[in-house]
Amino acid sequence: MNKTVVIYGSSTGTCEAIAEKIGSKLGAEVVNVQDLNADIIADNQNLILGTSTWGAGELQDDWYDGLSTLKTADLSGKTIALFGCGDAESYSDTFVGGMGELFDGIKDSGANFIGAVSTDGYTFDDSTAVVDGKFVGLALDDINEDDKTDERIDAWVEAIMPSL
Repeated sequence: MNKTVVIYGSSTGTCEAIAEKIGSKLGAEVVNVQDLNADIIADNQNLILGTSTWGAGELQDDWYDGLSTLKTADLSGKTIALFGCGDAESYSDTFVGGMGELFDGIKDSGANFIGAVSTDGYTFDDSTAVVDGKFVGLALDDINEDDKTDERIDAWVEAIMPSL
């Protein structure tokens, strides 16, 4: 596996805890997006990016600066996997929209995106994180479906490992 970093933005700690789980399974460093800089991006071939979703499907606040950092970096040839946290029950029409916003911000960067997840087994009305019938990354609702979180993380990590 090439050098990998998990970068997360979290306001309540949920996304941070998920990032720690993913980082542990991958044996990867875990970094708060507040600490993201060009050196971290340059030093890692694989970037696992995670955000919670706020408001009407928006990025977690710390990601706005982080996204600017990513946009100015050379991501061509890097491998990127995304994960997002959301509340499919209370915000069914913007479920994991933060992940969709993150994807939209860097989708034309020349990076290789991996880890799309089928929408099967999820209950929501709409999401900007769904492209061609799949989530652009791992979608998690740790509020209403916390009993599925570990199983979904395990399956996703297993699916992306060969590409890292």
